[in-house]
Amino acid sequence: MTESKQWLERIRALDLPEKVRVMNVCGGHERSVTMSGMRTALPGNIEIIPGPGCPVCVCPEEDIYQAIQLALNDGVILVAFGDMLRVPVNVAKGEIRSLVEARASGADIRPIASPTEARQIAAQNPDREVVFFAAGFETTTAPVAAMLVEGVPDNLSVLLSGRLTWPAVAMLLDSEDAGFDCLIAPGHVATVMGPEEWQFVVDRHHLPAAVAGFNTESLLAATYSVLRQQIEQRPFLDNCYPEVVRTGGNPAAREQLDTAFQVCNANWRGIGEIPDSGFCIREAYSAHDARLRFTDYSADERRRAGQMPPGCDCARVVLGKVYPNQCKLYGTACTPRTPIGPCMVSDEGACRIWLSSGVEYAA
Repeated sequence: MTESKQWLERIRALDLPEKVRVMNVCGGHERSVTMSGMRTALPGNIEIIPGPGCPVCVCPEEDIYQAIQLALNDGVILVAFGDMLRVPVNVAKGEIRSLVEARASGADIRPIASPTEARQIAAQNPDREVVFFAAGFETTTAPVAAMLVEGVPDNLSVLLSGRLTWPAVAMLLDSEDAGFDCLIAPGHVATVMGPEEWQFVVDRHHLPAAVAGFNTESLLAATYSVLRQQIEQRPFLDNCYPEVVRTGGNPAAREQLDTAFQVCNANWRGIGEIPDSGFCIREAYSAHDARLRFTDYSADERRRAGQMPPGCDCARVVLGKVYPNQCKLYGTACTPRTPIGPCMVSDEGACRIWLSSGVEYAA
């Protein structure tokens, strides 16, 4: 019997309540859960809810719009992680609505896979300004911080749209209806920041929590842990990814984050401003802050809370309020080829994951 089957047997043997709602925070977790068929293998009274774990999905519209306008109007080389190029913004019909469309119109926009590539492109083009549009959670923001701390060419600046993961979960738990009973916390974030970041779930809200890795065995182990905690009414923070996650996280990565960036209030697309949920570039590195170096194209109206296109339920999907296939646009007007909302763009977006896995619209 495989390890996954063993965990399933243990879960099925539990004396479960009528319904238990388990939220996973990470887009990578959601991909593993959906692609493996884990939902259908678990007892029907266990509800696995995708949560706010897609940085592409929550990147505020004003930041994407700023990147598009810099590429179109300021003659810069704009580099960004590949998923960001296809995220649409709300503009009038006929206007450019994504970085892909801006590139088709002649802007110099290049997808990259790591901050090292941004530095290389700047070094190879000393007569051009290069802007790195850096959106992501802690795991992708830490390498951006390291890049700045280690030193970059004078012509490289960063349009930072980094977010911390836990404040969105804290916001949900502080609301009247969090929508879940147990939490599976992201292993990659805990690897950088330390698992203790998630202790508040237990201490303040008395909910079961477990950190999980990305394979099915780790996810099932974390699911078993939180279910057993729920049954026994004995919540604690369990580490089901001990081969990678350590107390205190990665000290070097945390030091680089703290050196280059400071925590600030930040807007989340479709959700609004969440206190202390974003990273801002510190004054010591302000010479490489694209927000200070270039024209600000972000009009105030782009900073409103609801930034999803009409009919798009991405915001509620991100918050775990509806499943992806409950959105009326899912799989019809909104597909990976023709995304309306950001949750259909990224490999970590729940809508794309579900549709790619063959989950049909729930009429």
